[in-house]
Amino acid sequence: MKNDKEGELMSILQQLKFRAKTDDDLLLEPIRISGQEAIFIAQRSLIDLPATLNSLYQRSANPASGCVVLGKPIPDPEEKELLTAILEGQGLLWLEADRCFVAVTPIAKTLSRSIETPTTENVLRGSISAFVEDLDTNIGLIRKHEPSSTLLTREFHFGKIGHKRVVLLYKDDLIEPQLKQSIMEQLNRHAEQELSNLQMLSLILGFPKWTLVTKFNTSELPQEAETALNLGKAVLLVDRMPFAVILPSLLWDMFAVQNDRNFPAVFMGLIRFLRILAVFTNIIIPGLYVALVSVNPDVLRIEMALSIAKSRVDVPYPSIVETLLLLFILELTLEASIRLPKSIGPTVTMVGGIILGQAVVSAKLVSNLLIIILAATSISSSVVVGFQNSFSVRLFKYLLLVLSAIFGVIGLIGGLVIICAYLSSVTSFGIPYLQLYKSGRGPNG
Repeated sequence: MKNDKEGELMSILQQLKFRAKTDDDLLLEPIRISGQEAIFIAQRSLIDLPATLNSLYQRSANPASGCVVLGKPIPDPEEKELLTAILEGQGLLWLEADRCFVAVTPIAKTLSRSIETPTTENVLRGSISAFVEDLDTNIGLIRKHEPSSTLLTREFHFGKIGHKRVVLLYKDDLIEPQLKQSIMEQLNRHAEQELSNLQMLSLILGFPKWTLVTKFNTSELPQEAETALNLGKAVLLVDRMPFAVILPSLLWDMFAVQNDRNFPAVFMGLIRFLRILAVFTNIIIPGLYVALVSVNPDVLRIEMALSIAKSRVDVPYPSIVETLLLLFILELTLEASIRLPKSIGPTVTMVGGIILGQAVVSAKLVSNLLIIILAATSISSSVVVGFQNSFSVRLFKYLLLVLSAIFGVIGLIGGLVIICAYLSSVTSFGIPYLQLYKSGRGPNG
């Protein structure tokens, strides 16, 4: 009977050792305590290991040392019970001589940072905790949101000198095996490369250097990383980068965010419809203005055509030039408002958007109608989810603008066809960019 129990305990210990081979966050630290060999077991990201071991050594120095002093013995442990305790931030001690598991209370890491709110993603309803630069803290933040036994981590090191740490997180029961395997192969293959920015990470992952859409999304919010994991996606955390890299990126990610679900379903649908409408507004309206003013004014009602012509009567440039001129000023204003400190950014926005806009109209450089169109265009480019996605929308706008100036409405429609064809050709690790649902999973978002 005793041998059977010892066999079960050894089996549990072997299972934990096997799991540690596939989950680098699971720590099995051999130590010597109270004069006997022991193994300390815990989640590396949830505890302060040096402080915890120091505390254990101090307790073992007590003359009455034993299982009871070190912690609470677990008489009939089960693997699931032990795993749950570890995932909740508890520590275990395996004592070789006594052949028993002891539950110990470790000194936990402070995961709820003196945490600031996210700086690039505003949250109306939902958790406002944001990632920080410490990698283990970021893993802990995700585990706080998703305390699942199927959430696994794999650690990689990049660079010959710096050894930048990168951790891949995924849910083993949800992620496509091919996606997981492809990401791991790419990360292992380029282990000697230096990694200091997202362009380098993109090259390491095998993405083309010149692409018009992002192959991965970034998020400061652990809640969004949790959502991505539950959709079968992979999350990469890079040391000293205060955001998560979510793979792969899909078109629907531009319109859906988890915080939308904190609103009633009707409002959620309207918000997402508004984002879709904003994208079409951004990429189509400037090109349509140029096409109707310069190439195909005959498709307008006579009253509208006369009104537009009257507003441009003193403008000396063709519509494509005035549009590009004002778009250039808007791009400068937007870029300056991002780079400048928050105390100066709103002032620059006001000067660029209102005073300068009014000045160019008064100087007869652009028409009043174009001011309205480009103001709406500029605002709509920021409605999509993910700052990186707004760049793609802004780029497509210029493609349609040039084609519309040359071929009119036909060029605009042709440009839309080209954009659709391009988006349909984009894949990330074999997953089409236009895919709405992960195969066998719930809806994306």
